[in-house]
Amino acid sequence: MPIKPFQAESKHLLDLMIHSIYTHKEIFLRELISNASDAIDKLYYKTLSEENTGLNRDDFAIRIVPDKENRKLTISDNGCGMTREELETNLGTIAKSGSLDFKNEFEKKPDIEIIGQFGVGFYSAFMVSDHVAAVSRAFGGDETFRWESHGAEGYTVEPCEKRETCGTDIIIDLKPDTEDEKYGEYLDAYTLRSLIKKYSDYIRYPIRMNVEKSRLKEGSKDEYESYTEEETLNSMVPLWRKNKNEITKEQYHQFYKDKFMDYEDPARVIHMYTEGVATFHALMYLPARAPYDFYTKEYEKGLQLYSNGVLIMDKCADLLPDYFSFVRGLVDSQDLSLNISREMLQHDRRLTVIAGRVEKKIQSELESMLKNEREDYEKFFRNFGLQLKYGVYQDFGAHKDALKDLLLFHTSAGEKYSTLAEYVARMKEDQKYIYYACGETVQKVELLPQTEAVKDHGYEILYLTDPIDEFAVRVLEKYQDKEFKSVSADDLDLETEEEKQEAAKKVEENKDMLAFLKDALNGKVKAVVLSNKLKTHPVCLTTSGAISMEMEKVLNSLPNAEQDKVKAQRVLEINANHPVFEKLTKLYDSDREKLKTYASLLYTQALLIEGAPIDDPVAFSNQICSLMTE
Repeated sequence: MPIKPFQAESKHLLDLMIHSIYTHKEIFLRELISNASDAIDKLYYKTLSEENTGLNRDDFAIRIVPDKENRKLTISDNGCGMTREELETNLGTIAKSGSLDFKNEFEKKPDIEIIGQFGVGFYSAFMVSDHVAAVSRAFGGDETFRWESHGAEGYTVEPCEKRETCGTDIIIDLKPDTEDEKYGEYLDAYTLRSLIKKYSDYIRYPIRMNVEKSRLKEGSKDEYESYTEEETLNSMVPLWRKNKNEITKEQYHQFYKDKFMDYEDPARVIHMYTEGVATFHALMYLPARAPYDFYTKEYEKGLQLYSNGVLIMDKCADLLPDYFSFVRGLVDSQDLSLNISREMLQHDRRLTVIAGRVEKKIQSELESMLKNEREDYEKFFRNFGLQLKYGVYQDFGAHKDALKDLLLFHTSAGEKYSTLAEYVARMKEDQKYIYYACGETVQKVELLPQTEAVKDHGYEILYLTDPIDEFAVRVLEKYQDKEFKSVSADDLDLETEEEKQEAAKKVEENKDMLAFLKDALNGKVKAVVLSNKLKTHPVCLTTSGAISMEMEKVLNSLPNAEQDKVKAQRVLEINANHPVFEKLTKLYDSDREKLKTYASLLYTQALLIEGAPIDDPVAFSNQICSLMTE
């Protein structure tokens, strides 16, 4: 029989398909099973339209036959089959898609779900085989034909022994095992079962295989015998395609625990179905707690992506924005082609539409949870709130409007979390700003001297204790037209006109001493000023410019920060109404050398209060001892 060459640039296309489109060789089984499902679909829809085939849906099945002795794997279906011409047309031309033609023919019927659309899936068999045969008998035909190929050089088609029923057998001669590739494992029942469960569990027709088992011999207590039993390897009906009212809470939770290997029930289930530009089902979950590696670079976000129940990608990162990377689940769309690469997916407009709908659904579910199940939301926020705050800061604040109402903060009003909306609703009538203070813990923030004046006016303070908090607040800029202002800001605008005049007078009277103190600190501070924030504390540190003390700590803790340290412009503020200030003024007139020591002590004290490292612990200790022994 003469070998016919493939049409198109077959050798190049075949090589490209094997080495570029598919990342893992095991995908070949998914592709061939999906093709078998398509063939059954085509015949099934013919039975619906012609109503005289004598077949019903329960008659259809896909069979897997491993033959270890001859290293052959056969995937059989009893679908529509192919004529000689169709074998040449569909298999003789790489990237010619009979499924796509069929779908176009019946495009007005929305319930038709044909998986393959590019016609390259069949050729994935050549990843594991140098010789592939397709034996097929078309529905309504009397002849059976055998298509056969050893690769890119071409193929043959010839009549062969007649099949009993219509359908197709794909027969693969597996390649010899190598040091790197164990092709023989695709004949192992456990491997086949695992791959079918992973990729093809939701194919709508039963995938069957004879499995060897053992049992006690009849009448024996310890002697076993082997027997063969046919098993159905797939579950067939995806949970996410059922109506919500058909699924119990226990079923949702068990599916999550089985699918995503979690021992706890999820915090929330999100089940959606959308029609339109992109039609898809989605089943998503909010985990009860963060995975151990969630905040590490090893964590891989993404939803499982299916095409009509067939897994395309285990972690499709493009379906989730980073700030919702904690969501686990899957998306199943009939609009996406099964035979599609990761690169092609990234440019698929429908995937972008799906991702946008998924994002909005997650956002609305979180908003509903916050409003109606506050305790559950606060538990969720303790686990994943940090990720939402990163989302506010990410991409120069592009997502801040979507996320700002999902944020929670501790405040000076009490132990409970507060939203920004709740904070603004509690603001006093004369309060101009949303005040915030930064620190490692709520307890440490409450002790900051800078909070005294704000609290003295009865104003509430947001306590920012996560490293990202101040960055997120800076990006937000304002909420409901109320600007955010740090309690360490240069001007809190809390003084009356009379107080401002009195403060200005004191500054003028002591400007020379303040300049001396600044010089004594030898460049450690940008300025020494009299404070309008302090009531009972003698001193505090604030900053001038865009970088705060807390931001300095965060930025300098990042990888590679040692090479390019960030330095906030520090300002030492002194309480002019504290006895220490009176002592400073006396020393300025009587003992300026000792005043230098006091300046150093006050600066170091301010660093300690701020939680910042001190420059020279030994020198600080010696200065304390020197004063104690005077």
